[in-house]
Parts: sequence; structure tokens; C-alpha cells
Amino acid sequence: MELNADGHKRITPGDNFILLGGSEETHEEMVEKAIQINEKLAYKGKQLEKFSTDEFDEIRPLRQPAPPSPAKTRKIVTSQI
Repeated sequence: MELNADGHKRITPGDNFILLGGSEETHEEMVEKAIQINEKLAYKGKQLEKFSTDEFDEIRPLRQPAPPSPAKTRKIVTSQI
């Protein structure tokens, strides 16, 4: 069973999660987010299954916006006179 286009099977179990597949980069990002969530749960002294959806929304890491693609980036040229 291949879980990713590059042929790697990425499987990472942890407290409250099992992450499967993804590129190396996205898998690492998701592992980091899962760890952050577990740290916040521990700080609050709660378990994931006891969290409401609203409480989870407060602690989950937000997705970082993707950087603009080169095609959408304008180069600003300045000259000194």
C-alpha cells in the first residue's frame, strides 16, 4: 500500500492521533500541529475526547497562508536620481 506519490509510507502515531501519508513536508507540519494541540490540552488539564468543538477551535493551530506564487508577485523597481 503506497500512501504518497513519492513511494514513502509515512505513519506517525502519538497521543490522540495517528497521521498517515502526505509528503515529507506536509506530514511534518501535521505532526507539529498535533503535538501543539496535545500541549495545549495538557496545559488546560483536559483530554481531547472531553473537548467541545468550540473549545477545540480555540486551541487548534491555524493553517498558515501559502506564500504568493511568483506569477502573482510584482517586482518593484526603484531608481535613485
